Amino acid sequence: MYKVCVYAISKNESAFARRWMESMREADWVCVLDTGSTDDTVSVLRSLGAHVETAVIDPWRFDAARNASMALIPKEADICVCTDLDEIFHPGWRKALERSWSDKTTQARYRYTWNFLADGSEGVVFFPEKIHKNGVFRWIHPVHEVLEYIGNKPQHIITCPEIQLDHRADPNKSRSQYLPLLELSVSENPEDDRGMHYLGREYLFYGRWADCIRTLKQHLSLPRATWADERCASMRYIAQAEEALDHPDEALRWLHRAVAEAPHLREPWVEAAQFLFRQQDWNGVIYMARRALSIQSRPSSYICSADAWGSLPWDLAAVALYHLNRFDESAQMAEKALSFEPQNDRIRENLRLIRMHTS
Repeated sequence: MYKVCVYAISKNESAFARRWMESMREADWVCVLDTGSTDDTVSVLRSLGAHVETAVIDPWRFDAARNASMALIPKEADICVCTDLDEIFHPGWRKALERSWSDKTTQARYRYTWNFLADGSEGVVFFPEKIHKNGVFRWIHPVHEVLEYIGNKPQHIITCPEIQLDHRADPNKSRSQYLPLLELSVSENPEDDRGMHYLGREYLFYGRWADCIRTLKQHLSLPRATWADERCASMRYIAQAEEALDHPDEALRWLHRAVAEAPHLREPWVEAAQFLFRQQDWNGVIYMARRALSIQSRPSSYICSADAWGSLPWDLAAVALYHLNRFDESAQMAEKALSFEPQNDRIRENLRLIRMHTS
């Protein structure tokens, strides 16, 4: 029988505290470091049985806060589970974890739904590794922090797909601290490919197109930037920035590079189809969309985009086929798109118009 401790950081999480504690109650201990709540987060957590301590992390860094929260874990705990207060485990996670864990296990992957679509279906799903053995890890990086193994025995990572953690985030929560922390992270470790990729993506979010392009090109030049999926994502983001700068030829060139870098992913094919759709290159749209749809294995990494696995490629192909007067094929694609989004009035109306031309 293993002893399990859930640990977390919090700040003004009163809206989520009760739900989170109910989800985490299968653990032997729940430990929280509160970093400055001005609401009743601390009192609510304590009333429900959590061990809560408070501390000011100045200057703020996520890794420093995580490490301080990790210090609250009892020495006798075997397994440590790091979650945030806007996350919820499905019941039975503890038993599923113990079935898979062994004395040699150092870390466990589990199924994580990062966001949900408007209709309630899953969006981005991947497998993080925030369940770990006690005493042999520390957190690193000011933001987008990760666990670093500091043990002296070989790592042994298991995967527990029956453990499901849902992220039910507050859509109004600010991410304004992410950009300066990412710039700090890159300044501290300019050879870290992951940090450079995240910084370039953050510039994209802010519409800083030139900074995005420069940073992501630097990511692609790093010796450790060898993961094809992430390299492909950097190329896709560069394409988006080039298109925003009204450089369509450059955008298309980077999309072709993205496809070539990771042809096993739907995402670059779908983004290329979207670009060609905006260019009204209907034959190109059909080719790219069909190549995307030929890929049936959905990746388990954070690179995965929900749009690529929903109605979008079918919808793009349906409209492109309609413009080429290939109405029967168009109707088949539109029917499939509608099956993913049965409440989508636009797709339903498209299908009605297409059927007017079918034999």
